[in-house]
Amino acid sequence: MRRILLETLLRAPLTEPAPPDDDAELRALGLELKADVSALFGGSLSIRMVDAGSCNGCELEIHALSNPYYDLERFGLKFVASPRHSDVLLVTGPVTRNMREALARTYDATPSPKWVVAAGDCALNGGVFAGGAAVVGGVGEVVPVALHIPGCPPTPLQLLKGLLALTRGRRDPSLNK
Repeated sequence: MRRILLETLLRAPLTEPAPPDDDAELRALGLELKADVSALFGGSLSIRMVDAGSCNGCELEIHALSNPYYDLERFGLKFVASPRHSDVLLVTGPVTRNMREALARTYDATPSPKWVVAAGDCALNGGVFAGGAAVVGGVGEVVPVALHIPGCPPTPLQLLKGLLALTRGRRDPSLNK
């Protein structure tokens, strides 16, 4: 026991290296996103995140968007607590039977024009949970989806790229009225 304790105290910490101080891709992506958001929405894009039954892997990556490194708000994007204040519904996970009605009501409460973004593989088609007794399927089974961001889970950079694709007009918000 003493040997294990001594080895633990003398060993260097097992941590991931810090991200580089200046991520050129993130900065360039952010500037493009900020310009699009300013032009389309007058300065800010409001996002309501809905967990429709996920394993929380996607939520961890989405929450990372608010940390000091990614700092989503500097690009004009913000998370809001009410669907009545949102432009985008960012939905994660397969839709469970218990969340089907809640997701539909959240969609109905969001003012038009609105976009629905399905984040992660489970949101597309149920992922590893597809076919389960408690799972309805992907987000598209309940509400119309404008954009799908693949990944299990998608990284914060992939999420930003997806939101940029959404604001670039690659998806028409009038499809989701």
